[in-house]
Amino acid sequence: MSTTPAPRRVEIGLGIQSDKAAGEYAPLARAAEDHGIDVLTVFADLMFQPPLFPLLEMAAATEHVRLGVACWNPYSMHPYEIAGQVAALDLASGGRAYCGLARGTWLGDVGVDQPRPLTRLREAAHYVRTLLAGESSGFEGREYRMAPGTAFRFALQRARVPLLIGTWGPKGLALAGEIADEVKLGGSANPDVVAVARQRLAVGEAAAGRTPGSTRVCLGAVTVVAEDGEAARARARAEVAMYLAVVGKLDPTVAIPEDLLTRIRRHVAEDDHAAAGRLVPDDLLDRFAFSGTPEQVAAQAQLLIDAGADRVEFGTPQGLRTDEGVELIGSRVLPLLNRTPVATPLVQVVP
Repeated sequence: MSTTPAPRRVEIGLGIQSDKAAGEYAPLARAAEDHGIDVLTVFADLMFQPPLFPLLEMAAATEHVRLGVACWNPYSMHPYEIAGQVAALDLASGGRAYCGLARGTWLGDVGVDQPRPLTRLREAAHYVRTLLAGESSGFEGREYRMAPGTAFRFALQRARVPLLIGTWGPKGLALAGEIADEVKLGGSANPDVVAVARQRLAVGEAAAGRTPGSTRVCLGAVTVVAEDGEAARARARAEVAMYLAVVGKLDPTVAIPEDLLTRIRRHVAEDDHAAAGRLVPDDLLDRFAFSGTPEQVAAQAQLLIDAGADRVEFGTPQGLRTDEGVELIGSRVLPLLNRTPVATPLVQVVP
């Protein structure tokens, strides 16, 4: 099955960590929007500030950028609460919110088990959409239930908010292809995984009768851009080391020696991220982070765009300092990108 390619414009986003003081998010958001950034994402990482706080500050400071969380997980937060927070963000932003869902990582540290992730994600997405649509017929699932007549008691900005699912595996991507508007492969700057994701999404798109290639693909990763490219890459190595043990084994196009991962994990466990980062070779760094001078980072992002990504997300910390990184991304990286290079690649669905 195939479709006629259509022109596309790739979105550029920033992924912001919620570790800043009140008042620091608004200037970053304004600067990003002024430079032409399309999407601002806040992470919902364990033990950081709840993401709604910075998003509301950023919504008040901007007019055009899309805003969302990547990602809420339906193990630590019930989907009725997720739906309420999405609705609040959509109201505050005048209809610019998106809803991100994922199974989450490191929840074992707070004693949260994660059984049946696909069922949990599917039902959570349905629950959120039901509440946002104002439907009140109720819902009875394996993981969640909603009594008939249950509905929000406040006005909603929109009846439908775009859904993003954060996932990597074949089953998760098939689910995203079936029900999501967008999928995010977090922790990756690897152009080789775009085609893999498209193939896995196509299974779900075909099952749901959706147009192949209709699910947008976002890749996002640690980003450090600076005039001093070597300093940027050293910082990126230290930042990315803790994620390699999680994301590295999910990427089917990259083989990381187990002994290397063991040594990296040991240094991370000792809170010596610099030592862990020094073990990350250049080729591996470029698969899991954007780093270097503005020209180097732009070249990496262009590879993703040319591979068929619909959104490239430059993740925290953006630079040696976040404000400097955002400024360089906006003023030096974005102008180097060809954001309408080719049509979305054809997707072949193999029976």
